[in-house]
Amino acid sequence: MELLFWHATFFGVGDSIFQALADAARRGESVALGIITGVKGSSPQKLGAKAIFHADRRIQGTLGGGCLEAEAQRLALNALKTGKPETFELVLDHDFGWDDGLICGGKVLGVIVPNAQSVGEPFWNELAKRKTPKMWGVRNDFAINQQPSTINSSDWLYTETITPPCELWIAGSGHIAQAVAPLALQLDFAVTVFDDRPELANHDFFPKDVAIQTDHWGDLCSAPFPNVPTFGLIVTRGHKHDALVLETWIHRPFAFLGMIGSTRKARTIADHFVKKKIASAEEVARVACPVGIRIRSQSVMEIAVDILAQYIDKRAGVGATVGKIELAG
Repeated sequence: MELLFWHATFFGVGDSIFQALADAARRGESVALGIITGVKGSSPQKLGAKAIFHADRRIQGTLGGGCLEAEAQRLALNALKTGKPETFELVLDHDFGWDDGLICGGKVLGVIVPNAQSVGEPFWNELAKRKTPKMWGVRNDFAINQQPSTINSSDWLYTETITPPCELWIAGSGHIAQAVAPLALQLDFAVTVFDDRPELANHDFFPKDVAIQTDHWGDLCSAPFPNVPTFGLIVTRGHKHDALVLETWIHRPFAFLGMIGSTRKARTIADHFVKKKIASAEEVARVACPVGIRIRSQSVMEIAVDILAQYIDKRAGVGATVGKIELAG
C-alpha cells in the first residue's frame, strides 16, 4: 500500500477562500471545502486549488471547472446532506466530446470536507490575514487543524503553509504605476509606490491599500527591505531617474527586477553600468528591460497587463514551491 502525503507552500495565494469560510462561520452557514490534494500529469488546476460549495449550488473558487468540478460539486452536495467527508480520484483521459469532457490526460486527487466553517471564524480569519506564515491541513480523520512546524506525514491527508503576500515595489508614480498598482493588488501583491513627487504619489491616484513613500530618491532607494519575496518595477518619469533608482536596486535582493524602456535603453544603461563598475555584466543581465511579455500592448492598461503577466509568472517560480512525499506502507 502506498500512502501519499502532500504539502504545499504558497506565496501569492489569495485570501478570498479563507475569508469566505470565515464569513460562512459568522453566518452559521454550512459549506463544504474542496481541495486538490494531488496532481499527476496534466490537469486544469494545481495542487492546493480550493473551492467552497454551498447548499444552493453556488461555488466560490475553483477546482478546475468542467466535469471535474461538476463531480466535486456532486460529492460536496452529498457530503453536506450526510455530514460525511469524501475523497476523490479522477483520471482526466475521457474522449473529447461535445461539452466538458476531461481530456487533460492527468489525474487529480482531492478531498471534500463538509461543514468546514465549523472550525470557527477566528481560525479562518487568521489564515485570511496572512500576517505571518501559518501551517494548517486536513488530517486523516478529515479534521481541519493548524499544526506544529514538525509534520508527521502519516497523520495528514494534506498540509499547507500560507505565507504573507509577495511585495511589489514600484519606483515611480506616473500613469504606468497608476495602472499597475491597483491591478497588482487584485493579483495578491502587497504594493508600495516610491517617488519624490508627493503631488502624484498619494491616495488621490492610488488605492488606499497601496503603501506610499515619498522622499529624496537616495533615501527611498535605501528603504528597509521586506522579509518576503520582493519584486521591483522601475517606471519613473525618465531614463535619468530610472538609472538613478537602478544603481541601488540592482544590488538589492529582488526576486525579480524589471524596468520599462526599449532594447536600446537597456543596452545603453548596461554598457554604462559595466564601464563605470556600477554593476557587473551578470547583475545587469538579471534586469528585465524592456519589462513585460510583449503582447503588442499599446494602451496604458495593456502595458500594465503585459508587465504583471511576467511578474505572475516569476512569482510562481519563486514562491509556489510544491513538494510531495511518498511513503511506502
